[in-house]
Amino acid sequence: MKLGRRTLIYSGGHTHEKGVGTGILFDVTTAKSLGSWCPISDRIVVAKLVAKPLNLGIIQVYAPTSDSEDVEVEKFYEEIEIAKVHLKSQDIIMVMEDFNAKLEVKE
Repeated sequence: MKLGRRTLIYSGGHTHEKGVGTGILFDVTTAKSLGSWCPISDRIVVAKLVAKPLNLGIIQVYAPTSDSEDVEVEKFYEEIEIAKVHLKSQDIIMVMEDFNAKLEVKE
């Protein structure tokens, strides 16, 4: 979707809920290089930028928190493997993440 002069690719449904959805915002110049993109899940989106000498694959992730169930964490890592299938081995692959952290303050 276009947001002013920027382009947003988003994965995560139509309504924004806490912990649901991730995206990448591109400026005008970079958006012109966007070759393809694929929403993988509410937590992962893949973009491929056409570049020289090699294309750039971006995997944007929104990781589950440390107090998430093991099943959810395992599913997340499986989805990263699925995301990698959308890119070629000769692509430069960059994983950008929002790895959540929880802090516990003890007095």
